[in-house]
Amino acid sequence: MDIKKFVLLLLGLLVVAGGYAAAFTVKEWELALKLRWGKIVDADYKPGLYFMVPVVNNILKFDSRIQTLDAKPQRFLTVEKKDVIVDSYAKWRIADVAQYYRSTGGRIATAGRLLAERINTSLRNEFGKRTIQEVISGERAKIMALLTKDSDEKAAELGVEIIDVRVKQIDLPDEVSGSVFDRMRAERTRVASEFRAKGAEEAEKIRADADRQGTVILADAYKEAERLRGLGDAKAAEIYANAYKQNPEFYSFYRSLNAYRSIFREGGDMMVLEPDSEFFKYFNSRGAPQ
Repeated sequence: MDIKKFVLLLLGLLVVAGGYAAAFTVKEWELALKLRWGKIVDADYKPGLYFMVPVVNNILKFDSRIQTLDAKPQRFLTVEKKDVIVDSYAKWRIADVAQYYRSTGGRIATAGRLLAERINTSLRNEFGKRTIQEVISGERAKIMALLTKDSDEKAAELGVEIIDVRVKQIDLPDEVSGSVFDRMRAERTRVASEFRAKGAEEAEKIRADADRQGTVILADAYKEAERLRGLGDAKAAEIYANAYKQNPEFYSFYRSLNAYRSIFREGGDMMVLEPDSEFFKYFNSRGAPQ
């Protein structure tokens, strides 16, 4: 190989190497910064292939996907000056890559520390406005929405967007748990007593109404029974009267037999009556009526 070909080959290799060194790609999930001697010269890169001047320019790439900041549990004071231990996390992503680089130097650890400070400030402000009862069970969704909005406003200066802030768990310190549980137990006891009192009052109303209805029903039933008994007695009297009209002598004899049966069935063996009493009319006669 002569020198001319060697030089051409060397130049070709240098061109290829230079082109490779000058080219860079930005993927869909990346954000890129072009620096010139350490200063930002371009930050508006869409996904694709780009070129730079080697040595003079430097390219920094950052992940644009949503990141998770899982903070350590922190103590906060409620409006009652009671401590609560809050375990929270946040979802965030880079919104302004140039501002993010200027604020954090492009280090995710620094970004996490600065974000944690701002989120803790928002947590402290929101928990400081509420009672323990409200932060534990009363206004959880409202607190999350306010935390997300407030933290996002504070994180804008870092070039970061806060997507969501969530409280995983709220614990009470040992010195607070006892008094809080006693207060909650007393409150539940009070509510239960109110329900029992209302239930007893309602039961008395139902019982009184049932007694009233029972009395009315019994009175109506007695009234109906007396009416039916009166109709029955009237019907019986009518039947007796008709029977008497058909054969008065036999009717009198039949009634006397019933009287004898009723008297002697009771076991009495002595009666003080005159011999010619009307009661012994059929005892003295020689035969039954025809």
